[in-house]
Amino acid sequence: MIFGEFLTAEAEGAVLAHSVRLADGSFSKGHRLVGDDIVRLAAAGIDHIIAARIEPGDLMEDEAADRLARAVAPDHLTFSEAATGRVNVHSAVDGLFVANREAVDRINNLDPAITLACLADHVPVRAGDMVATFKIIPLAVSGAKIAAGVEILRGMPVFEVKPFVPHAVSLVATELPSLKASVMDKTARILSQRLQPSGSGLQREERVVHRARDVADAIRRALAASDRMPKLVIVFGASAVIDTGDVIPEAIRLAGGEVIQVGMPVDPGNLLVLGSVGDVYVVGAPGCARSPKENGFDWVLDRILAGERPTRQDIGGMGVGGLLMEIQSRPRPRDIAAKSPSDISVAIVLLAAGKASRMGEGGSHKLLAEFDGVPLVRRSASIAIASGVSDIVAVTGHRRDEIEGVLSGLAVKPVFNPDYVSGMASSLVAGVSTQTAQKADGVLVMLADMPGVTSDDLKTLISAFRQANGQAIVRAVSGGKRGNPVILPRSVLNAVMRLEGDVGARHIIETSGLPVNDVEIGEAAHLDVDTPEAVVAAGGVLKG
Repeated sequence: MIFGEFLTAEAEGAVLAHSVRLADGSFSKGHRLVGDDIVRLAAAGIDHIIAARIEPGDLMEDEAADRLARAVAPDHLTFSEAATGRVNVHSAVDGLFVANREAVDRINNLDPAITLACLADHVPVRAGDMVATFKIIPLAVSGAKIAAGVEILRGMPVFEVKPFVPHAVSLVATELPSLKASVMDKTARILSQRLQPSGSGLQREERVVHRARDVADAIRRALAASDRMPKLVIVFGASAVIDTGDVIPEAIRLAGGEVIQVGMPVDPGNLLVLGSVGDVYVVGAPGCARSPKENGFDWVLDRILAGERPTRQDIGGMGVGGLLMEIQSRPRPRDIAAKSPSDISVAIVLLAAGKASRMGEGGSHKLLAEFDGVPLVRRSASIAIASGVSDIVAVTGHRRDEIEGVLSGLAVKPVFNPDYVSGMASSLVAGVSTQTAQKADGVLVMLADMPGVTSDDLKTLISAFRQANGQAIVRAVSGGKRGNPVILPRSVLNAVMRLEGDVGARHIIETSGLPVNDVEIGEAAHLDVDTPEAVVAAGGVLKG
């Protein structure tokens, strides 16, 4: 390819490097000039153009990118149409993205004109996530270089997505007087949430004394249980492992297994134990895995659930990048694939679990207060239904039976949050971790105690989300000041599931790197009823 400035009169057959605007139209970048084009350019007084002459053996940018993409094994992947020299690659399944750095580097060292960018090695992805992109930089590139790239791509796996394999998981938890039962309950809940993206389930839990023989017996019982899916045993110790002869590694040996590794170069997550009994992995989880925040346990768990067989060498190689920091999930770069707005799905999570502590000790529940003769929580659920969204989850907690009773008969799925006393984060996690929310392109988080919000407000928010191709956070505002409801795109849900305490998603909204589209809905965005006085002032009648 010869790139440069050419006399217009001599430019027939050249490809424009930049768009050219004329009085009667325009030529776009990449347009190949023909005889009539030369006449029009000359008539417009344009005597020079910036263009490229394609030489024998060159390939145009779209064809070059397409040839590279088609050389990748298509299992569990989808490919966009080539446009502007780019083909984007997406995962077709929920699974683990695996990259071969050597092969990727070989592609990128063929020629500066040829680029391949992909996600980091061994990161979990969801169906639809962008995982890689081929981009040809100039308008055309040597066909011989592309052929060399195709040979590399066909000769070795460059990247792939390994689909998650649902496992039947058994939890063995050890007890000591110093460990509260509530901590163990929370551990089981968080583990269940971690397993959901893979389709795995916590089949059983057994709590035993913190002694090696008792743990070994529990492991044997888990292995002997009847399960249709592949097995996995996870052990949470009441005390941290400090030696290869400690309770959990010794229990694995007593159960007839082998200890593969004690400790890992990932922090948090250093104190993980990996072993196996026969072909079943037994993982001694570090204490940090009681939290939903990412840690080394996630790295090993994801590999096992994707069908890999992690070794001591695999774990020993996790040190680079193993110092984990609290970086919220970010959207995949340059994802230009667009959906029709009608194809962008939204689920609603209605938060109705709080203690309503500002209503006074033993006082009326604000969500049972009646507005126009209808309990507030039922009214809010009905407004959600009237928005046209078919998938609605109501998270309940405090006075669960009464709240769910009031919702009876509505097309709303109640989900109980047993940890509601810990604050809003646990209710958000309970809502967004449901299959209903996980399969949606976005989740509209709606507080049940906001009587001013209407179905038209929800429709406006949903429309804004769809117009943004589901790639922006949409937030209701009043007079420009942030409020509720909020729509969270799918790409930030993993970050939401790691929240803890009495916090909402504000930090995620502000640090996600996604655009935030504010939608004015008036005072309704700020009007919640947290006190008896606020209920009455808003037109409600205290009940219950």
